[in-house]
Order: sequence, then C-alpha cells, then structure tokens
Amino acid sequence: MNFGYKKMYIGGKLVDAISGAKKEIINPALEEGVGTIAYAQKEDAELALVEAQKGFKLWSKMSLKERTEWMMKLRAAILDREDELRKAVMYEMGKTYEGSAEDIELLVDGLEFYPQAMKNMHDEIIPDSENTHHHQVVNMPVGVAVAYLAWNFPLLNVGYKVGPALAAGCSIVIKPSELSPISGYLIGEIAESIGFPAGVINVISGPVSQVATTMTKSPIPKVLTMIGSSASGKRVIADSATTVKHVSLELGGNAPFIVNKDADLEEAVNIGFALKYGNSGQVCVAPNRFIIHEDVYDEYLTKFTEKAKIIKVGFGIENKPDMGPLVTKKDQERILKMVADDVESGVELVLGGKVPAEHDKGYYMEPTILSGITPESRCFREEIFGPVAAMMKFSTIEEAIELGNDTEYGLASYLFTKDESVVRKVSEELMFGEVQVNGVKYAIYLPHGGIKESGIGHDCSYLALNDYLVKKRISTAL
Repeated sequence: MNFGYKKMYIGGKLVDAISGAKKEIINPALEEGVGTIAYAQKEDAELALVEAQKGFKLWSKMSLKERTEWMMKLRAAILDREDELRKAVMYEMGKTYEGSAEDIELLVDGLEFYPQAMKNMHDEIIPDSENTHHHQVVNMPVGVAVAYLAWNFPLLNVGYKVGPALAAGCSIVIKPSELSPISGYLIGEIAESIGFPAGVINVISGPVSQVATTMTKSPIPKVLTMIGSSASGKRVIADSATTVKHVSLELGGNAPFIVNKDADLEEAVNIGFALKYGNSGQVCVAPNRFIIHEDVYDEYLTKFTEKAKIIKVGFGIENKPDMGPLVTKKDQERILKMVADDVESGVELVLGGKVPAEHDKGYYMEPTILSGITPESRCFREEIFGPVAAMMKFSTIEEAIELGNDTEYGLASYLFTKDESVVRKVSEELMFGEVQVNGVKYAIYLPHGGIKESGIGHDCSYLALNDYLVKKRISTAL
C-alpha cells in the first residue's frame, strides 16, 4: 500500500516545502516506501509559527462553545476516515492493525474529553480580608503551542496534545516524527477538508536541526510539549531558554514490574506479557525490569515463557500477527546488542535473542526473555524499548523497592500482591509518576506523567490543561 505524496498543513492550506524538499517514508516490515511527505526546513518552521500566531488571535477569542463545535466537527471527520488512518499508522511504523485502534480511540477521546474538562476550569474568587477589593483569578490561553511527537503512537500522541491545546484556546504546530509522519499529515488533510479555522492547527515534519531547533528557539511559541527520549527533552529545555516558555515533557521510562509471592500469578503473567510485547515493546510504560519474588520466580518464568513461545511475528491485516517489527534497523541492532552483551556477562537467555529465521526482510526481533539480570546489566540500566523481558529475583519487599527505584527514570511502575500493607508501602516508596496495582488502566481522563528523568507535566486528564493556561488576577477596588 502506498499513500502517495502528502503536503504539510500550514495556515489552513496544504502546502509543499518552500525548498521543494521531499522525504520517502519506509515501512519497517517490508523495507520499502509507503509514501512521500513534503519535508519541512527552517523557513517552513518559521512560516508555521507565524501562521499559528495568527490562528491564536482568532481561536483564543472564540467562546468555548464555538471551539467545541469545531473540535467535534474534526472528530467526526477523523472517524469518517478511521480505516485509512489506521492503515497509515500500520504501514508507516509496522504496528499491527489491531494495535492501531488505540491510536484512533485516544485521538477522538482527546477531542471529546477536553472541551468538557475545560468547562470545569472555573474562575476563582479570593475573599479580601479587609473587604476593600474584589479579587478574581481567571484562566487564559498561554499562546502558540509546539508539539514534538514520538513515532510509536503517531495519532494517540496527536490526541494527547491537540485536545488540551485547542480546548484551552491555544493554536498548535504539530511536528510528527520523521519515522511516522503520514498519519499526522492526514490529520492536516482532514482539517483542511472541513475548513478548520486557518492557523489553529499546523502540521509539519522535518529534520530536528532545521525544524525543531528553529521552533524551540523562536520567541513565538509559549508552550513546548514533547513525547520522546530524556536526551531530547533536555535538549528542548536548553534550546528553549531564548525566552521563558511553558515546557511539558513525557520522556523515557524504565518500569519495574514487581510480583510478590502472594500475587495472583496468572493475572501478573497475562498483564506483564501484554504490556511487554504490545507494540513490539516500543512503549514508554512497558515493563522493563521484571522483579519477581524468589518463591514464585521459576513458576512465573515458566508460564511467561510458554506464552511468549507462541507469539506470531509478522505484518499485515489478513494474517493477524501478534507483534510487528521494530521501527528501524538501528533499533533492531541496538537491542540485539544489548541482549548479547548481557548474555556475555552471564545473564541466561531463556528465549529469543535473534532475528526470526522466517523473515529475510524487515527489522524484526524474536520475543526475548532474559533470566538473572543484575543492576549492572544493560537491560536493567537502559530503557530497552523492544520485545525483551528482563527478569530477576528478590527476597524482601525492601529489596524489591530498592531495585525498582535504582534508575534515573520515574514514569510507570507495577505491583502485584494481595497484601494491603505491601501495597501501601510500595505505593508510597516507589519513586514513579504512576503506580499500578494488580492491574493496569490508561485512559484520557487519568493523569499520565513522570518524575525525575521521565518528564515534567502531564498528558491526559484535566491536569494537561494546566500546560496551556496561565492565571491572571483581576483585583477591583470596591
């Protein structure tokens, strides 16, 4: 399948790059082109910011009711092209077709949820102790937002940013990843087709040095928001210091998955397995380190391995694979090397660790399980972002907490136990933005954010609106 040539969306129009630059997008399963995009350079980034500034002046003056009507119109138009959008995600990054459903769901949920959430962001009255003034605190949209998106959930990430930005009254420039920009460009096409107010949404993709750095350093954006690596987040913070900007960053993760001896083992296996191999492990909240009590370690490892042995690796709609490829050859080579290094250091390779023999094309990797990792192992210290389950034993809850916290990251964490005292202790002492106990749930109305090297601010929930709003105090003498 080929999606042809896709133009950028700037100032309400579908446009070519000013330089005429184009880029072919490669499918990681077939290693062949699936479409071409207009490839933005510095001058395109500058134009997008200028048009977004014009769009902000229009959009911020609209009532929430008017903004909501436009957002619902966009939501309906997206659903009309759901199959095309899901196939774009599938072909540009190798995700299974079933897996692409989450992208659409969270995108349309974001457009629906945030106008309602914005209704609850009430102005505040502060009583005057001397009874001489009336004090009101009001919410105001901060200005132009720039959103840098990760490649692993191309449309879900759009929903995380467009929803709160538009509801708050901000205009936005969306920069999809160069690895998976086609679906984002299709959102631009859809916005253009319904006559969405010009400049309010803009979609461009191009090299970081030309596009991201230009926008980050520009004085026009008032909000910089990103989903990506911790290294990229630090670069955004450094480059943004040309002016004072709001910064919201969802960055890397190194999630511990702690299973106590009294846990419901079947549930812990099933959830850990689904989280680990969904999207080929290319998820920021995927379990990175499985920390299993020594009394149930062997049983957990055996049950987990039996499930992993029957994973169907591949690409396509008809054959319904369970897991697709990694996104690039570089990522495939990086993860294979991580596993090889740990095995060489004494870690046991239980399953996988190679390229599947049946695939002579594509950046595939077998579902892989390592046993006996240590805090010195690469798969303990580094974010894997691939289909590798790295397992280790613990003997006491204090040890499990210490192992879980032994990372600079602090995004998601997981605990399975029936002991309420353990739940209280671990939930309090794990230094992560999210602790999920005996299950897992992600939804647009639930806060999603990290601490430490995993980020600043939140995606999802009403908390995300705070990144796009400023507070103004109006005090009137009586």
